[in-house]
Amino acid sequence: MASLPESPSRSRPPPRKRFMTSKKIRGFSLLELMAVIGISFTLTAISIVTLMPLFQKSHIDDAFETSLATMRDTRNLSIAQGHEYWVAFDAITGANPAKITVLYQPAAVAGVYPARQTVNTYTLPIDINFVTRGYPASTPDGFGTGVAAIDFGYTLVGGTGGSWSIVFMPDGSARDGTDPGSGGNLSSGVVYMTRSDGPITDSRAITVWGATGRIRGWRLNSIGGADKWVQE
Repeated sequence: MASLPESPSRSRPPPRKRFMTSKKIRGFSLLELMAVIGISFTLTAISIVTLMPLFQKSHIDDAFETSLATMRDTRNLSIAQGHEYWVAFDAITGANPAKITVLYQPAAVAGVYPARQTVNTYTLPIDINFVTRGYPASTPDGFGTGVAAIDFGYTLVGGTGGSWSIVFMPDGSARDGTDPGSGGNLSSGVVYMTRSDGPITDSRAITVWGATGRIRGWRLNSIGGADKWVQE
């Protein structure tokens, strides 16, 4: 049987070229851009005003925690190493922020005690100061009168406070540092810190009991319309 002739191949027409229609890209007008920038500035300002109290509260909390930890760590260091360690407080002076300085008293050489050596200095936020603000007469642990911001030096032999430093001894006690090597008299006291432009309830206090070196932290709360120190 004769084979059928092959059908000629069909040639496909070339594909059509598709032409993209260009569209004009439209940008922001100057008026629209200014409106967006204005809204951004407004939202930023609202955020700052809303969050500012939180930032300020975090400053007093940081200052309080730093001060409390510094005193407790220094006391523990004195016990562990068997040496005297001093903690000195300095309020804001001019452009200098409030600070806490830890010092070490080296052992005597030929009966003479060398000068104290600075171990570390801790700087508080610039808006936090060691200061009082008309605190209640009932002071934390009963030390001082609530008038002096840094008020250590209440001793069993008639010390009336006013000292800006406290000395921790290897036996765990706190003393006034009048006699290197023995630390002097047992010393108790209090230090206050606050924001001068904030609510009075942002205030904090730390007390030290001389005989045992016990350190407590306090917060000023408004209870029943009256300000009262409450232990942290």
